[in-house]
Parts: sequence; structure tokens; C-alpha cells
Amino acid sequence: MDYPVKLERDDNDTILVSFPDFAEAHTYGDSVDDALMHAPDALATVIDAYIKDRRDIPSPSARATTHRVTVPALVEAKIRLYETMREAKIGKSELAKRLDWHLPQVDRLLAMTHGSKLEQLESAFRAMGKRLVIDVEDLTARRVRPKSPPRQRRHNSASLPRHATPDRRRRRKRQP
Repeated sequence: MDYPVKLERDDNDTILVSFPDFAEAHTYGDSVDDALMHAPDALATVIDAYIKDRRDIPSPSARATTHRVTVPALVEAKIRLYETMREAKIGKSELAKRLDWHLPQVDRLLAMTHGSKLEQLESAFRAMGKRLVIDVEDLTARRVRPKSPPRQRRHNSASLPRHATPDRRRRRKRQP
């Protein structure tokens, strides 16, 4: 899922980021690269608010913009879970009952900034008679877009707590 973003210079000499598909979402940066680095967090925050308000999450529009922001895979899986729940008219409490979980566990599973485990998402889909399918696509097969700045490692490690590094995780796995 790639959402279009609009970049414009703000009156305080920063770059303002807005999302045509989400009028409420804005962020900024000192430069274009800095602004684009903050955009995925702003996108996750607004999607989180849509879920809390029980609103439909808009699909990415095909608007022609210079820049687009890719939703991290974990966030996209959570969006799909939310959409599946809405389509099946299954609320959080019903999902919790089907999974034999406490309601706060389902809340965390739907929280865009929480580093849920893939196994938890698979269990939730299975409880609704669905299966989570993951695919890999070639970057060259996608539309040619301007290169966006590399994301910080902590944003890509959705399954790690924000304070954990990959090295700590490896050490933690090896311990009995």
C-alpha cells in the first residue's frame, strides 16, 4: 500500500507533508528527506485514529504525486485484519472470545504502533476463517518513483520493541 503525499514549503522554512487520502494527517521535516522520513509514522497514527473511531480506512488513491509513502508490512496486515473484522461484522470482543484472549490483547493487535507478532495476526485471521498470505514483489516491477530516504532501522523492525536492537533480540532468543 503506497499512499500519495504532498510536500510544500511551510511559512517557517520547514517542509509540510500532507496526505490527500487523509485530510487530518500532517507532519513536517527540515528537508524533503527528513519530512518523508516522518511520513510513515504520521500515516500509522492517522490509521490508528480511524480504527479507534471505527471508520473505513481509505484505499490509496492513484493521484499523481511526486512522492508516495509505503505502509510497513505489519501495518498493512493490521489494516487487513481491521477490514476483515468490519466485513464479517466481528467486533473486538467477539474476536477476543474466539481467540480466548483478553480484550486488551486484541486492542494491541489493532494498534498500528504496537509491534505485534505475525503469529498473533495469523491466529486472528484463522479465528475468522481466513488465512494471512504474504507476497514479495520486485521493486523494479512497481511504478518508477523518486527514491525515498532509507528508513531508520527501528521503523522496519516492527516485531521488536522500540528500544531493542536486532542484536539484543538474537541474544534474547538464544537464552533458555
